[in-house]
Amino acid sequence: MSETAISTDLESARRLTVAKQHLAGKLPTGPAREAILSVIRDLGFVQWDPINVVAPSHVLTLWSRVGNFRLSDLDRLLWEEKKLFEHWSHAASIVLTEDYPLFYSLMKRYPESLSKSWGGWRERARTWLPQHAELRKTILRELKKGPLRLSEFEDHGRTKGRADGWGFGSDVSTMLFHLQMSGEAMIVGHEGNQNIWGLAETFLPSSVARNELPEQEVEREGAERTIRALGTASPSEINRYFLRGRYLNLKKALERLQEESIIHRVRIEGISGERYVHDRDVRLLESMNSDAWRPRMSLLAPFDNLLAVREGTSRLFGFDYVHENFLPKKKRKFGTYVLPILWGDRFIGRVDPKMDRENERLVINSIYAEPGAPRDKEVALKIRETIENLAEFLGAKEVEYTASVPKPWRNSLR
Repeated sequence: MSETAISTDLESARRLTVAKQHLAGKLPTGPAREAILSVIRDLGFVQWDPINVVAPSHVLTLWSRVGNFRLSDLDRLLWEEKKLFEHWSHAASIVLTEDYPLFYSLMKRYPESLSKSWGGWRERARTWLPQHAELRKTILRELKKGPLRLSEFEDHGRTKGRADGWGFGSDVSTMLFHLQMSGEAMIVGHEGNQNIWGLAETFLPSSVARNELPEQEVEREGAERTIRALGTASPSEINRYFLRGRYLNLKKALERLQEESIIHRVRIEGISGERYVHDRDVRLLESMNSDAWRPRMSLLAPFDNLLAVREGTSRLFGFDYVHENFLPKKKRKFGTYVLPILWGDRFIGRVDPKMDRENERLVINSIYAEPGAPRDKEVALKIRETIENLAEFLGAKEVEYTASVPKPWRNSLR
């Protein structure tokens, strides 16, 4: 007999999500490197993206949860202490080295570890990899001599991508992706926006656990971690968050987690469909209408984890976000590099900023208010304070607003 689902209201569910995403309460005050590790441990990953209109998305994702930190702290964790590494989790992502057994287990089974949600990728990889076995040997042989940028591989200029667009531009870049997914190669640094590639066996310390976990254990761990990171989650959201598209039998994993009372079904008022909450978060969910809930004003990165599963953000928050940087200019509705404004458990607006590094200014091209956003001066001043905090983090000496600011907030945002 199945257990009765836990019932909760939409506001409590949203607040739980925001709290689990490290976007509520006070910012941490301890060492920045420990805070960064704690955030990524709870989120599972932070999506990496180099576009620097304001700051790279992964930097903004961490800033909104850690506060001001030195970029050298992140670099040290990635390239010196190697407590973090870059891999393909949700997408190109920064993940914990302590989670290496999870990824290693998927690597060892690649491409068979890809689910149907990858489309025809698994079948194409099965065909493509044997056909390019010599290229694989050549790349690994070159990497044994030391790390290389893409342009430094001998065959890079001579190999072209497929006519159907499958792959990453050239056979060399496509093979590097496959080698990353199989655990043979990995990103070992950056030079500007270029990846530097190296061998995993020489880059990672010998102390890193390389034990292969059973497929069922990986899926249980991935599902459990996702539910904890999102507060509540549907099967579709689980499949599209941490370890995206790597669940070959998610239904069975969820059934086992329920049988062991690690997760519970949850029914959210106004939302239909199957959803789960982690057993450790049930009491926290119940406390979300008490003083335990402490709202915070945040500006979110374009690839922020709270926006990672678009359907979930729309369902829980009634907020739809598209990163318009990838759209033609005439189709952009809000701007180029738009940062959603999160106030407590509500998205109340969007900011389109640009960092003018030459003149050390953070230029606010426009600000939009969402329908029903609070109009009071106190909220406007919190938005201004958060923008000023971002400017300080970026090294800007001033914030410049244009006239495109919602009328109720205009006196405070100028």
